[in-house]
Amino acid sequence: MCQLLGMSCNVPTDICFSFSGFSRRGGGTDVHRDGWGIGFFEGDDGRGCRVFLDPTPSIESPLASVVRDYPIHSMNVVAHIRKATQGDICLQNTHPFQRELWGRYWVFAHNGNLIGFNPELSGRYLPVGNTDSERAFCFLLDTLALRFGATAPSYEHLMDTMAEIAAILRAHGPANFLLSNGRWLIANCSTDLHYIVRRVPFNEAHLKDEDVSIDFNEVTSATDCVTVIATTPLTDNEDWQRIEPGTLILFRAGEPVETRQLDQAV
Repeated sequence: MCQLLGMSCNVPTDICFSFSGFSRRGGGTDVHRDGWGIGFFEGDDGRGCRVFLDPTPSIESPLASVVRDYPIHSMNVVAHIRKATQGDICLQNTHPFQRELWGRYWVFAHNGNLIGFNPELSGRYLPVGNTDSERAFCFLLDTLALRFGATAPSYEHLMDTMAEIAAILRAHGPANFLLSNGRWLIANCSTDLHYIVRRVPFNEAHLKDEDVSIDFNEVTSATDCVTVIATTPLTDNEDWQRIEPGTLILFRAGEPVETRQLDQAV
């Protein structure tokens, strides 16, 4: 299945190091050759969103080379490398997907295979492509809009509804996903998802997929807090935490601030 990468920080941070190793999984160190994408939230209160999508393997993509080398600074990032299970290999089926809700951009990427998932939608959000993942995103936002109307809820109430949505998706198959609106990032683990929180004391990290290291003491300040989320750990000398299947976590400013446990996991 696909590969997910997310980042949540308390200060704008670049993801060049993590993305360098992650992008090699798109046809280099792994078999995910069906496209890749990444979304960065920027600007005032994270309201701006810069999304790059490419249906070619990230190991071969000139656009991926630009992202690896260009230090875009963001507090919330969602990235995806695709191994297609449903839908054609094309730009409109490339994650992450982007829509607007409550005056903010929302970005979503999914790892899994939802069998027979054809929810009834209100028409406010409709898929452009033909993937189960984009249908899940439209269903998710449709549910939130119908549940809460024109006013965004607190993240505590949001997480209650997100747990209901995750349970519905889970009933159709694996539903690992990352979701962000620029203020926070939600990670849902159905089968495999890991994260690491980097803060003082910072250490040197070495990528698993590429012989590259970085000493975070040289590029961070004492107050920085950066969480990186990935399908499988990106480094081989750090203590990554596995998210238990059936767990939904909301990260804000690099911290896991709200958790929901689902009854069962696929």
